[in-house]
Amino acid sequence: MNVLAVGLSHRTADLDTLEQVAVTQAELPKVLHELQQSPDITEVMLLSTCNRIEVYAFVEAFHGGLTSVSTVLADKAGVEPAALYDNLYVHYAAAAVEHIFSVASGLDSMVLGETQILGQVRAAYADARDAGTVGSALHGLVQTTLRVGKRVHTETGLGSLGASVVSEALADAGDVEGRTAVIVGAGSMGALAASQLRKADVGRIVVANRTLENARRLAANITETGGDAHAVEMADLATALADADLAVACTGAQDVVVSAEHVLPRQGRPLVICDLGLPRDVAPAIDAVDDVRIVDLESVRRRMDTSATSDTAKQTARASGIVLDEVREYLADQRSAEVTPTVAALRKQASEVVDAELLRLHRRMPELDGDVRDEVGKTVRRVVDKLLHTPTVRVKQLAANPESTDYAGALRELFGLDPAAPVAVSKPAAHTPKHDQIDTDGESQ
Repeated sequence: MNVLAVGLSHRTADLDTLEQVAVTQAELPKVLHELQQSPDITEVMLLSTCNRIEVYAFVEAFHGGLTSVSTVLADKAGVEPAALYDNLYVHYAAAAVEHIFSVASGLDSMVLGETQILGQVRAAYADARDAGTVGSALHGLVQTTLRVGKRVHTETGLGSLGASVVSEALADAGDVEGRTAVIVGAGSMGALAASQLRKADVGRIVVANRTLENARRLAANITETGGDAHAVEMADLATALADADLAVACTGAQDVVVSAEHVLPRQGRPLVICDLGLPRDVAPAIDAVDDVRIVDLESVRRRMDTSATSDTAKQTARASGIVLDEVREYLADQRSAEVTPTVAALRKQASEVVDAELLRLHRRMPELDGDVRDEVGKTVRRVVDKLLHTPTVRVKQLAANPESTDYAGALRELFGLDPAAPVAVSKPAAHTPKHDQIDTDGESQ
C-alpha cells in the first residue's frame, strides 16, 4: 500500500478551473465517502484551499486509485476526466511524500513560505478523521507532515518571506490605514484577514456572516485586541459596503455572496474588494461597476510571480534540503515498519515450536518437578530469544535501506511465513493526467 497525491493548483490551473473543482466544507464528507468507496483506496484526505485542491490517498494499486480520484474530481467539476488531465499533477510513493511535506512547508504556496497552510492541512486531516476516512497510515503521514512544516518554518527564514495570500491581496489593494473595511465571512480566512487589517492600521472593521453569532465572535476578538469592530447580518451587507473603502470576501460558500446590487448604493465612491474565495465570493459583473476594483487570486498570483529575490532562493534551498532529509527518514521508518509483521510472525512461530516441544517433554517425563519444568521452559525460551534477536534487529535495520535486498521476503520464504506476496504496482499507462510528470521516486520534475 502506497500514498498517491492527485491535485491541481495555481501552478497548473487558472482560477475558473480551480473554481469548478473546489470542494466546499458542506460538500466535503460526501466527496470523501465517494473516494473511499473505491476498492483501491483504503484511506483518504482532501485538501481544498483558495489555490489548490489535492487528494491524498493510500491505495492498493496505482491505476485503480488514480482512476477513482480523477473520476471524482471530474464529476465535481461536471466534466469528463480527460478534460482535467492537462491540469492535474500526480505524485506516487516517495514523490507523494515529498509533495505533501513541501506543501506543508509553504514551498508550493502561491505566497512562498506562508504559514496558513499548516492549519489548512491540520483542518483537512480533522475533516477526514471526522468522516471516518483516516487510518493508521494516513494518520502517521499527516502527523509527520505537520512536524516537518513546523521545522521548516522554525529553522529557515522562509516564513518571513510572505505572510499569506491575504497580506499580498491587501498589499495589492493599496494603503488602507485609517480606512473602513468589511470582512465577508467569519471563518479562518476571515480571522486572518482581520489580523492583517489590524497590522495595516485599518480604522474600522465590519464583519458580515450568514451566522450572525460567528460574526459577533470575530468582531469581539478584534475589539479585544484594541480594534474597532462590529458584526452585521448578511442582509445588511449593502449598507455596510456603502460606507466602506475596502472589503475582503472569504466565505467558502458555493455561490456568489457579493453581487452588483450590493455595491450600487455607493454611487461612485471608490471601493476595493479582495475576493479570496474559491469558488469566487464576488460576482465578476462587479468589475464593470464604476470605481469598484476586484483583487482576486489571479491578481495575487501575478504579483507573486514578479516578487522573487535572491534571499527567496537561499531560503527555498534550505527548506528543500530539510524536506528531502525528512522524506528519506520517513521512508526508512516505513520500510522498517513493513518488516514488523514478518518479525512478529517469526517470533510467534518460534514460540509455538517451543510450546509444542515443552508439552512433549512434560508428557514423556511427567515425573519432572514443577520448578524444574519452569526452569527448563525459561531456559529454552531464552535460547530461542537470543538466537532470534540479532537477525530480527538486523532485518529491520537492513529494510531501512532502499537499496537493500528484500530480507523480510527471504525470512518469509525460509520459514514459511506470510506466504502471500505483496501485489506489485504496474507503471502508469499512457493516458493518465500529466503522465510525463507522474513522479514516483521523489526526484524533481
